[in-house]
Amino acid sequence: GGSSGIGAAAALELARCGARVILATRSARRGEAAASRIRRETGNNQVQFMHLDLASLRSVRAFASTFLRQEPQLHLLINNAGECRDPKSPLGHHHKLPLPPHSAGVSAGGTTEDGFSLPFQVNHLGHFLLTQLLLERLRSCAPSRVVIVASSAHCAGRLRPESLGRPPSGLFSTFQDYCDSKLANVLHARELATREQGTQVTCYAVHPGFVNTSLFRHAPLWLKPLLLPLAWLLFLDASEGARVVLDCATQDGLEPLSGRYFTDCGPRLPWAAGRDDRLARALWEGSERLVGL
Repeated sequence: GGSSGIGAAAALELARCGARVILATRSARRGEAAASRIRRETGNNQVQFMHLDLASLRSVRAFASTFLRQEPQLHLLINNAGECRDPKSPLGHHHKLPLPPHSAGVSAGGTTEDGFSLPFQVNHLGHFLLTQLLLERLRSCAPSRVVIVASSAHCAGRLRPESLGRPPSGLFSTFQDYCDSKLANVLHARELATREQGTQVTCYAVHPGFVNTSLFRHAPLWLKPLLLPLAWLLFLDASEGARVVLDCATQDGLEPLSGRYFTDCGPRLPWAAGRDDRLARALWEGSERLVGL
């Protein structure tokens, strides 16, 4: 996601703060172009591209292995899920900031090479595995933060631990899959914060608002006449959507709010399913099993 939309806007601002930024993106061409553009605009040469495809657990493991070998520091991990497939800051200077690609959006269905639904793997399972593989480095560089880009769409999520990773059935199955993955994002942050108490690794789930990104170019043809005018009239631009992400990444004093759900108005209660600690634990354990941890 670091090559466009919210991820690119967040990366640009973090680079302006003097951070070392790793753009973890599926497309090498777009990732390299984005890194070059950010270096040029900010004068910060510590902005690099690394390949990562969240739809492949093999790619996630390869990325983590390469990153841990090449980068001794990690202070902020932004799990940004936005585009479809097809300073008072605790960061200091030259910190490492991987920005993985965002989700398969509401219109992108299908399954991955690992056999899981595409939206659920790209939005949750890939991020879950990546975070676990980088967690020890985050601990050793603490205080550190994990920011997970979720969505208010979690309100319609219906996670069932016995069927995690399998596409739901029904006419709106892809939309349901997306909502399920966003609920997983909220619960992932909640459970991670619980498990990392006392380590100085904190975690925040973020709803960036309704952002006008290239997500909508993949919408079905029959839906575009409705979505695109609404996108231009009502939705935020990417830099506005990135603001709450950046606040959770850099604002002082957020540590007591680890595990909480944030909007542009600050910390907010998620919908009831997003506060279900039993479901959060079941999701964590099921996710560990699915990704082979």
